[in-house]
Amino acid sequence: MGIRENTFYEGGPHIGDLIINILLGFTVICLPLTVGAIVRAIWLRYRITDRRISITGGWMGNDRTDIIYGEIVKIAKIPRGIGLWGDIVVTLRDKSRLEMRAVPRFREIYDYMAERVADKTGKSVEAITAQ
Repeated sequence: MGIRENTFYEGGPHIGDLIINILLGFTVICLPLTVGAIVRAIWLRYRITDRRISITGGWMGNDRTDIIYGEIVKIAKIPRGIGLWGDIVVTLRDKSRLEMRAVPRFREIYDYMAERVADKTGKSVEAITAQ
């Protein structure tokens, strides 16, 4: 019998990121951005639970990263796409950073993650987000 996890969000990047980058892809300069958006749309998946953050991505979806909330020191959010989606940057204890790009409902997910980190580390939500 495994440990139960309650999933808060499971899915891929926001579709608006793909649409805007495809429209920009008609210019030769933005072609690499379009290819990146297509690869993200096809193979990138986020899974946010009450115990961890799992990100599956890379070429053909072969890379997987799991982070437990106790390892997180700081979380930052950056709105994109007129605030419809955004990026979330998670800083870990070893000073490495994990960037989650084009996250839909990023404000809700950011608040959820900050609450879980505060519960696991004993810090306040303001201390985690304002460092």
